[in-house]
Amino acid sequence: MAPSTLKSTFKYAAFCACIDAFWAALTVTAQGSVSSSRQPAIIQSYLLISSFIFSIQWKIHRLWISWFLSSKGNEYFCEVDEDFILDRFNLTGLNNEVTNYPQALDLITDNLDDEIQDEMRGSLDVQARLLYGLIHARWIVTARGLTKMLEKYKRADFGRCPRVLCQLQPLLPVGLTDVPYEKSVKLYCGRCEDLYSPKSTRHGSIDGAYFGTTFPHLLFLVYPTLIPPKSGPTDLGNMSKDSDGKSRRRMREEQDVSAAEGVGEAISTATAALKAERYRPRIYGFQLNETAKLQRWQEAVRDRQVTRLEALENRS
Repeated sequence: MAPSTLKSTFKYAAFCACIDAFWAALTVTAQGSVSSSRQPAIIQSYLLISSFIFSIQWKIHRLWISWFLSSKGNEYFCEVDEDFILDRFNLTGLNNEVTNYPQALDLITDNLDDEIQDEMRGSLDVQARLLYGLIHARWIVTARGLTKMLEKYKRADFGRCPRVLCQLQPLLPVGLTDVPYEKSVKLYCGRCEDLYSPKSTRHGSIDGAYFGTTFPHLLFLVYPTLIPPKSGPTDLGNMSKDSDGKSRRRMREEQDVSAAEGVGEAISTATAALKAERYRPRIYGFQLNETAKLQRWQEAVRDRQVTRLEALENRS
């Protein structure tokens, strides 16, 4: 059941119970069928019913977020604290990203008027998901957000690396871009430092912007003892920091087959090498220093090799 329908049902039931209790108490008191000694008990019963109604209304607070997190396919998300959502400073700029931003924010915080919600229910639900996802990307790079995601990481809620030599290393969600509606979420392995697609199609359809490009690398930066070793079994509870930090951020060069043009045609090796995409770890848009040095050296070697390949192809 959708949260708007469930919320309306609770409100209607609470309203009916309140009216019935009020008229029952008023009728009994007016008819004088009970003694004056029992009238305080009736009033007390009415107050108890009213407090019960208010408790129901309090329990359905933040109903939309609870419904969203419990929906299938949203297991990667963690709950964003209410204080973080209500602080407008944390939402700076999101009004330009989300259509009907005020109404979407009211829907997330369960403050949306029911009449407006019925008129724009379909579109608002999509915009509310987008808004919560963008808020989530900002939340998980805070101290409290990192703590919540760390718990999910230790439980391997995001899955484990399919690479055999990684020995079931837990994965972390990451986006290839911070702009929504461009790339779906990927899973980053801190051991082989490579990316993988989620096994579930539900998780594979999640927008990568809901996790951002910063999160996994910032997590390892804040918790360096969690950086997995390059060999041996993985132990999240007892990971020591390697003295040679430069070896931790080395990336593997890979070619995106889906991005290659002219499949089946004659493509030169040099052209294929130049079109090869590689993942670049970033924190707030900036490459990590050690990784940037390594990648610049690798790209220089690649360029020299491409020049040699082009020369050989021209001779032939």
